[in-house]
Amino acid sequence: MSIKDILTVLSFVLSTTAGPVLHGNGGSVPLTQRRSCTNDDGWFDHGMAAERVARDHNKHRNNLMNLQKNCGREAFNEGANILPPMDFTSGLQNKKRQSESLVDEDNDEYWAGRLSIGNPGESFLVNFDTGSADLWVPSTNCTDSQCSPKQKYNSSASSSGVPTSSSFLIKYGDGSSVSGPVWTETVVAAGVKVTAQNFSPVNTLSPMFGNEAADGIFGLAFPAISSMHKTPFLLNAKNQGRVKSATFGIKLAKTKSELYLGGTNPSLYTGDIEYHSVTGKAGYWQTSGGNLVVSNSLIASSLTTIIDSGTTFIYGPPDQVDAMYKSVPDAAPYASMPGFYSFPCISAPSNVAFNWGGKNWTISAANMNAGKVSLTQCVGAIAAKDLGLGKNTWLIGDSFMKNVYTAFSFDNNSVGFATLK
Repeated sequence: MSIKDILTVLSFVLSTTAGPVLHGNGGSVPLTQRRSCTNDDGWFDHGMAAERVARDHNKHRNNLMNLQKNCGREAFNEGANILPPMDFTSGLQNKKRQSESLVDEDNDEYWAGRLSIGNPGESFLVNFDTGSADLWVPSTNCTDSQCSPKQKYNSSASSSGVPTSSSFLIKYGDGSSVSGPVWTETVVAAGVKVTAQNFSPVNTLSPMFGNEAADGIFGLAFPAISSMHKTPFLLNAKNQGRVKSATFGIKLAKTKSELYLGGTNPSLYTGDIEYHSVTGKAGYWQTSGGNLVVSNSLIASSLTTIIDSGTTFIYGPPDQVDAMYKSVPDAAPYASMPGFYSFPCISAPSNVAFNWGGKNWTISAANMNAGKVSLTQCVGAIAAKDLGLGKNTWLIGDSFMKNVYTAFSFDNNSVGFATLK
C-alpha cells in the first residue's frame, strides 16, 4: 500500500489543568513511520546519512537567519553563528537505493500524518517537525518535476484562501530552494479547525524533497525561527477556542508513533512527565542544565539541548562527543563519514544517557546503533558537528526521542519527558 493511502489522524485533548496536561476525549492513530539511515538488512546507508547531515545543517542555518531577521542577533545562544551552507548532493552519487515500496522507502525518514487545507479541505501528508516553525505544501503553480507526484494546493478550488503580501523562502547548499507566496487558509488537524492560518503554497521545491512521500512540512517550534514569523497552528487553535491547552505530546517508534495535539496521552507513558523550562530566545524547544552521562559517569555538563523531531541523529560539540566515545569499548572515528564514530556491533552501548537534573534518560543500544559498516563494525547515532547553534549546545533528534515520551507546552514554556509504556 502506498504511504499516500495511509490516512493518519492526529489525536487531541482538552484540558483545564495548569500543570502537566492529561488525556481527554481524543483518539489515537499511529503516525507513518520514519526511515533511518539503516537499510532493511541492517547496513548503514552512507548516502542517506550524508543527505541527513546536510539537511540538518541547512535547516538550522535557515532557522538562525530567520531568528536574526525576526529578533536580532541578541536572541542567539552564546557562541551561535550562521555557518556557510552545506551541499546535500555531495553524498548522493554513491547513495544505495533499495527496491522497496514507498512506505518502506520512507520508513523512519520523517514522522508524517494527514491534515487538510482549504474549504472544501484538501488532504496533505506532512512531516511534523519540532525543529522548524512553518507550514508549507506544494501548489498547483509548482512545475518542478519533484512536485509532480505530490498533492498540490489549488487556491481556485478553495473559498477560504486569502493571499498576503509576504513571501516564503528556504535556501539550501546546492543552490536549490523551497519558495512561494504566503496565504492564510483554513487548516484542520485531528479535528482541530483553525481559520486564517498562515502557510505557503510553494511554487519551487528543492530536489531533496523529490523522493519523499510527504507533501510538505508542519513546523511545531516557536515563531522566532519562522520564515513567516506568524503564530503557529496550536497557539492559533487555543486563541480561537479550539483547544484549551497549547500542549502536544509525541511518541516516536517503529510502531504506534503518535502526535497528540492539545495535551498528552498517558496511555503511552508511565509516571509523571519531568518538565524543564524552555530557555533562551532562540525559538527552539531548548532547555539548559543538561548532562551527558555514560554508566552514571559524567561526560559533559551544563549543556544547552534542542529537542528536534525532524532530525535523525544527535549532534554535539566534537570534544564532548569524542570524550563520550572514549567510554565505548574499541570505538574510533569513522573515516568514511566525518564526525561519526564506529564500534564493534556487539559492543553497541546501552548506557549513554542525558539528564536535566532529574532522571537519567537512557538511549537504548538499538537506537545508538545507526547501522553496520562491516560484518563486525557499526556506526553510532551520536555525531560530532558544529551546527552554529551555540557554545555547549546539542541538537537532540529521534535517536533520543524514540526512548521517551516527549511533551511540549507553549502554555508553560516547557518541554518534558516520561517513561514509555
